Amino acid sequence: MSSIPDHISIWGELADVDHEVRHVDVGGVRTRVLRAGSGPDLVLLHGTGGHLEAYARDIGGLAADFRVTVYDMVGHGWTDLPDTPYTIDVLADHLLALMDALGIERAHLSGESLGGWVAAWTAAFHPERVDRLVLNTPGNIANKPEVMQRLRDSTMAAVRDPSEATVRPRVEFLFHHKEMVTDELVNLRRAVYSRPGFVRAITNTLVLQDPEVRKDFAWSPEWVGKISTTTLLLWTDHDPTGGLDEAALLLDWLPDARLHVIEDAGHWPQWEKPGEYLQVHRDFLLNGETA
Repeated sequence: MSSIPDHISIWGELADVDHEVRHVDVGGVRTRVLRAGSGPDLVLLHGTGGHLEAYARDIGGLAADFRVTVYDMVGHGWTDLPDTPYTIDVLADHLLALMDALGIERAHLSGESLGGWVAAWTAAFHPERVDRLVLNTPGNIANKPEVMQRLRDSTMAAVRDPSEATVRPRVEFLFHHKEMVTDELVNLRRAVYSRPGFVRAITNTLVLQDPEVRKDFAWSPEWVGKISTTTLLLWTDHDPTGGLDEAALLLDWLPDARLHVIEDAGHWPQWEKPGEYLQVHRDFLLNGETA
């Protein structure tokens, strides 16, 4: 008999985990939310053009120690797509309003890519709502124009033509081991990108890759230095959006931070290296330790 793959399907990861998926009214924005587990509150935030399934391989493991909340940010996934620029303050306000709607007074925040940017901004300007902070491959800390252009072009191409030929390379961009990109994951993205109004929505998200808009929210010591909570920088050795030199910038700017590097992974270590991702979160969030 052949062996069973480590990953069968997105929802197969939750086959033995009690959870609920529902839409929550967040200030008039119908927001898709998945919740599982019990314990300290932990909110997970996905990246640009993403959706809560980015954490499918981690929710079950984290739910053993935390009350996990993962959601589609405004303008993403199957959450509403209001026609307004999704700048970092707008995304952070949506997060805080979701926490209010769910009765979460304070939470650990762990954000990947754009989600890390939103989590960091929230911790800087609303410290009373954040316990510990994990910034998972937050991406382009140095605000490099070529990185912004590449993300903007590849994302717009995939959303304008959500075919296999354009969406698969966009998803593969997130991975070091591109063979781990499944048909299921690609087709889920295709379904999101095919939603009515999504071209407009992604345009509203990609304003953050416009240097003129970005300057008001760009990573800088002025606001990053306000983050008082203990912070873990979770980097990889093959992140296409920013190297360890950018992690060093954040280590210098953050008052209380430490770094953990996951090797042999790209922009989505939570998918490529779920075991290490989970262990690092447990060690840091529960015990304040890093390897």
